Amino acid sequence: MKQLRFRNLLRRHVVGRHTEVWHHRSFRLPLSAVGGLTGFEPRRADLVLWFLADAWAIEEGMLERPNRVRYRDLARVHTQEYLESLSQPRTLARIFAADETELQVDEVLKTIRFACGATVQAARSRLVHGGIALNLFGGFHHAAPDSAGGFCAVNDIAVATAVLRNEGFRGRIVVIDVDAHPPDGLAACFRGDSSVWVGSISGESWGPLEGVDETVLPRGSEDRTYLCALDRMLSRMPRADFAFVIAGGDVVAGDRLGKLALTLEGARRRDRMVLEALGRVPSVWTAGGGYGRESWKVLAGTGLMLTCRSSTAIPPSYDPMRARYGWVSTKLSRERLEGAEELSAKDLEEALGLRPPEQPRLLGLYTAEGIEYALSHFGIIPHIRRLGFEQVHAAIDVVDMGDRVRVMGNALGKQHVLVECMLERRRVVERDVLYVHWLALCNPRARFSEKRPQLPGQEVPGLGLAREIGWALARIARRLGLEGVAYRPAWYHTAYSGRYHFVFADSRRQGRFEAMQRDLRDIPLIEVTRAAAEGRLRNHGERCTWEAEEMVFWLFDSPLDEKIVAEERANARFTIVASECDKHVP
Repeated sequence: MKQLRFRNLLRRHVVGRHTEVWHHRSFRLPLSAVGGLTGFEPRRADLVLWFLADAWAIEEGMLERPNRVRYRDLARVHTQEYLESLSQPRTLARIFAADETELQVDEVLKTIRFACGATVQAARSRLVHGGIALNLFGGFHHAAPDSAGGFCAVNDIAVATAVLRNEGFRGRIVVIDVDAHPPDGLAACFRGDSSVWVGSISGESWGPLEGVDETVLPRGSEDRTYLCALDRMLSRMPRADFAFVIAGGDVVAGDRLGKLALTLEGARRRDRMVLEALGRVPSVWTAGGGYGRESWKVLAGTGLMLTCRSSTAIPPSYDPMRARYGWVSTKLSRERLEGAEELSAKDLEEALGLRPPEQPRLLGLYTAEGIEYALSHFGIIPHIRRLGFEQVHAAIDVVDMGDRVRVMGNALGKQHVLVECMLERRRVVERDVLYVHWLALCNPRARFSEKRPQLPGQEVPGLGLAREIGWALARIARRLGLEGVAYRPAWYHTAYSGRYHFVFADSRRQGRFEAMQRDLRDIPLIEVTRAAAEGRLRNHGERCTWEAEEMVFWLFDSPLDEKIVAEERANARFTIVASECDKHVP
């Protein structure tokens, strides 16, 4: 990462001074289930911003904060009836594949308006000053004047174009759509407008799109096929006075909704080709879609290309949230966390056990106010508020299993426990770790449905904050001088959700877990976890039960024996037996 930083710093001084990056803290959609249901990473804009800052690809002067788009500007493209429908939970739930009971209309509209406002303001800025702008949340190409879908509530590019036209710009505009899906909304918005050229390369056809220079590639098209098609499309692009680019992250292999199979390197080459084809034409680049674990890296790669002209790969193990939480932790006040600026005689007596503490401290260190302070700076409490909870606060007490911390908030006329965690210090494989006896993340505003089924052990749907809480626990462990965070997953899905950072303490158990993921990867998670809970798992035809053993997120070197892991993984072969008969499901 150090080499990447210094290379970016040098390159940015040459090319980055004409590049703006637009971001707002509200770019994260306040929908707790959107990631699990569709693969869309609601944190993507934040992850990319954190990476670009950590990689020295941007500095403070390049970062811009948008205002909300004005309704009268939205009305230049969208019908009044449609705009009024956006105030209805049912409309937004359909667009964002969400349950309307958990949808906070005002907060979702805030995200939409800030994202659209960023595209509008970036277009104004680049038209005046030239150069390039990157909006980390935009490119809503499925929104038509009177309808929308596919995470696109308003068409920010069409709105920005209408604003520029209203302010006197008469030049030719090109829209280069290199998202994996067809720009049906753009076609509807620009129908009959010969001053706008739309070029698109996608992985599936939704029927003819009037006015769009569309290339539909076969399913699974890889780098070479895609880039050759892109070169041909760019050769047909007319001379432009202004450009919009939708640099979708759903073009890479493994995307849940995209049908193409580019590599991350191929996506970066895509961006370079578009950048070179545009030359000195002022342009606004937008994020487009992305429904997989790697989608943030596609957008981050676009950011590196635009700010630094860099083709350097992002380190495979790099996690922006880990870097961000580490940086935030260095800024937290010890006095605010621990609740005392100076050691008093009373504090000394409590430390020596001569008097009971006036207020319990988590692991003998953090006060409830300190927990609130840290969770606020990590962005967890602000996001909980956006989910519709008020008077969010923390409480600490001691229970049989250890120290308990709860985060509570008010909604629907009552107080709810939203986060509950029971912790203690413990030794696992001869190492001191932070042991999590119990962790519950609950969103009582949400409900289970066919799209969001109830998993074993769940009483209410989750908050969508497991990743944030996990990193917060890791920071606590590190501050206490511990070597990891451990828990015992009672269900397959709780182990599966931690698979990228946690490993089983036992090497053979880890090997079998990796074999399960390999063999059952094409079966929905809900089916696998139910089969494991119901005793329908088979290893080489022999009945096996779910082994709830310790998993650990090692903060330093892992003690796993990789040779044993590989041997056990190779020797295992898992199947599921259907409940109604003894038939194996491969």
